[in-house]
Amino acid sequence: MRIASLLPAATEWVVAFGGTGDLVGRSHECDHPPAVQSLPVLTAATYPQEDDARGIHNAVQERVQAGLSLYDVDLERLAALEPDLVLTQAQCEVCAASLSDIEADLREHVPGAKLFSMQPATMKAVLDTALRLGRTLGRTEAAMQYIATREQRLRQLHEAIGLERRTESDTLPSVVCIEWTDPLMVAGHWTPDVVRHGGGHALLTEPGAPSRRIAWEELAAADPDALFVMPCGFTLADTARNWEALTAHPEWGDLRAVQSGRVFAFDGNAYFNRPGPRLYRAAELVAQTLYPDAETRQPAAPWERQRGRPAPETAHPDANE
Repeated sequence: MRIASLLPAATEWVVAFGGTGDLVGRSHECDHPPAVQSLPVLTAATYPQEDDARGIHNAVQERVQAGLSLYDVDLERLAALEPDLVLTQAQCEVCAASLSDIEADLREHVPGAKLFSMQPATMKAVLDTALRLGRTLGRTEAAMQYIATREQRLRQLHEAIGLERRTESDTLPSVVCIEWTDPLMVAGHWTPDVVRHGGGHALLTEPGAPSRRIAWEELAAADPDALFVMPCGFTLADTARNWEALTAHPEWGDLRAVQSGRVFAFDGNAYFNRPGPRLYRAAELVAQTLYPDAETRQPAAPWERQRGRPAPETAHPDANE
């Protein structure tokens, strides 16, 4: 099977299920694992991605309000690759090329290819979609085995931090997950589930609910035990460059999490924003952050999580491979 993936999470699942050799093309954002970076790139953003958080937000809103696409797909190059399967998403027009934008073009340029679209809203839906993808790839057994292994590891994590299915949410450390710094947005979809698996209780959102913009007054009223900063599409270095959007606000210093030193920055792009296999690692990072004395495997690395403002030069060792 020849697979063209226009979605980073889908690319990661294909690799996790042993299908690396079937990939023939990728989106410009498909960067993990490093082996996929040598594949032909099929997409490009139509808005500046190197700007600060406010600049990116404004550019995206201008294009959306004008009815313009946020991504270009190189349809000629895609057609030349002759894929049997094209992977895309119907979740978010901002995150990657969406099915609604490109479905007609795909059917015209690659009429023989099957389209597979992802749109999970919760952690359970992420796994259900991954299994459906595994069946589509003809790798059902590999998909089931991979997820079963990770679910076992998740149960061991729950045991290590003393989390049980019946544990009441309000007895767990409260967390607000910031998905964008300017304007302020809180992470939704599967993120509350990931936080719960890591032994926390996400405030200002519910599992499956979309990410949403919040007022600083809402954050101040919630006043969580911990504040997790994980901007969508941002590495830790990107987050460092946008840190003042948070700390310059007059209510920042009054937050309990700030006063207690429980503000943590994560590589949101790698671990929280994508509905892919690294969500399991995200749950481990949450647990290690909220329960630092618990015996958990693989301590957080500097490129995964840092307390307070991350170092501007922070980068994963595989980032340039």
